[in-house]
Amino acid sequence: MAATTHTVSNQVPPLTGYDVFATDRALTEAVQRHTSPELLAEVRGELGELGRSAGSAQVQEWGAQANGNPPVLRTHDRYGHRIDEVEFHPAWHRLLGHAVTAGLTGAWGRPGGHVRRAAGFLVWTQAEAGNGCPLSMTHAAVPALRTDPALAAEWVPLLTSTVYERGLLPPARKAGVLFGMGMTEKQGGTDVRSNTTRAEPLAAEGEYLLTGHKWFCSAPMSDGFLVLAQAPGGLTCFLLPRVLPDGTRNTFAIQRLKDKLGNRSNASAEVEFDGTWARRVGEEGRGVRTIIGMVAATRLDCVVGSAALMRQAVAQAIHHCTYRSAFGGVLIEKPLMRNVLADLALESEAATVLAMRLAAAYDDGSESEQAFLRIAVPAAKYWVAKRCTALVAEALECLGGNGYVEESGMPRLLREAPLNSVWEGSGNVQALDVLRALRREPMALNAFLQEVGKARGADHRLDGAIKDMLTELADLDGIEARARRLVERMALVLQGSLLVRWAPPEVADAFCASRLGGDRGATFGTLPHSLDLAWIVERARPVAE
Repeated sequence: MAATTHTVSNQVPPLTGYDVFATDRALTEAVQRHTSPELLAEVRGELGELGRSAGSAQVQEWGAQANGNPPVLRTHDRYGHRIDEVEFHPAWHRLLGHAVTAGLTGAWGRPGGHVRRAAGFLVWTQAEAGNGCPLSMTHAAVPALRTDPALAAEWVPLLTSTVYERGLLPPARKAGVLFGMGMTEKQGGTDVRSNTTRAEPLAAEGEYLLTGHKWFCSAPMSDGFLVLAQAPGGLTCFLLPRVLPDGTRNTFAIQRLKDKLGNRSNASAEVEFDGTWARRVGEEGRGVRTIIGMVAATRLDCVVGSAALMRQAVAQAIHHCTYRSAFGGVLIEKPLMRNVLADLALESEAATVLAMRLAAAYDDGSESEQAFLRIAVPAAKYWVAKRCTALVAEALECLGGNGYVEESGMPRLLREAPLNSVWEGSGNVQALDVLRALRREPMALNAFLQEVGKARGADHRLDGAIKDMLTELADLDGIEARARRLVERMALVLQGSLLVRWAPPEVADAFCASRLGGDRGATFGTLPHSLDLAWIVERARPVAE
């Protein structure tokens, strides 16, 4: 065959060897906005280091290897002893170790901890999303454990450690640990109050034996788990260690690993408890209230993780169109493609700005900010996670047939995209949670309205959307059937208010015109042609300024 038939031209160089953090203008501006001046240089330095790692060829290869070699369950050793261990590819451990060392499990108690961790999580998830699961649960376990000062003193320093130590050992012999979670069961799913796992109290205060089955248990090689079970006093939260203090293995039978759509590098398991030792966290019968702090924190990570996938998809699409030529010119200069890319960039920036605002509210910690989070987190989780899949699919299409091929990395992003919409409560659960807050917590609605009200008068389309939202809120008849409509509107109004206050005028104008003013079609790429689309695309291009 003639070698000339294999001449390669008009192919796009890989997007590698770049700083994922520094080339994301929306993220860098958010970090500067929400970080105190005395901390800014330090935070920028650590995020820049993480961003360069995430954009390196080596870390990108680790991500491909971890996803190409999924975890394997080993129920028994060669001699027939039950071991219930999961083997991961070495690339998984490299990725997870790098993330732990970078502080992605240690937000609590650090100055500006939630903003710097959320930014790091957004950066690192773009390299590989699967290891975000144990990172998120380890980080999120802290507020639940703090309900018990003795447990917190024992475990929180290990959870927030920057040391990654693999293998199952007693916690006292490790410099850092990871946590998982087990709430859902076969018969209940999200309805955790229908759980049937039993907890029988022992003579020692706070100690129980658990018997039951968990349908989804993520990261089963973690050192400990927060689980729910029915104690004599009702549904209760428990800390279940994999290894007991004397060094013996706790009863933790892994029945199988889930064969998932995406998130292939991470293990999710079905597990059995049969006289499994655990310690109570919080009071009997208050399990949901105890674990809700963990749920809220992981829901925020769903928003951040979705924003990360969106940003990476947009970066790949714009990078491709910058180099790929068709019909007499590079794609990025074609008006119709520019419209698509600008629309995707708007969605991505709105998600990033919202995610970082929520993280800043965690750092603030005031009563009003906590009330704001009560509505803003489920509303943001509902909307941003929903938009993620549609955005990634459209970004993949920008690469044409090349985007449909595994080597591009886009199929992995697309498989990952629906996860955050399902994890920690699907869309309906989030919408109902917003309704619950509206009915039971007047401070939450007041805090939310005060936040969006900070931008009133700056854009007539935003003002109109706020008015429409207030009309919806004033009519509670049949509210559950239209809960999705209401929560979508609340999320869009919140995003619009943040962009009007903080984003460049070109971005805020385009968002308000298309998302709040209704001047767009039903798909990406239908923005008003009068907008400065080229400027919006250039802002989102993954190159250093």
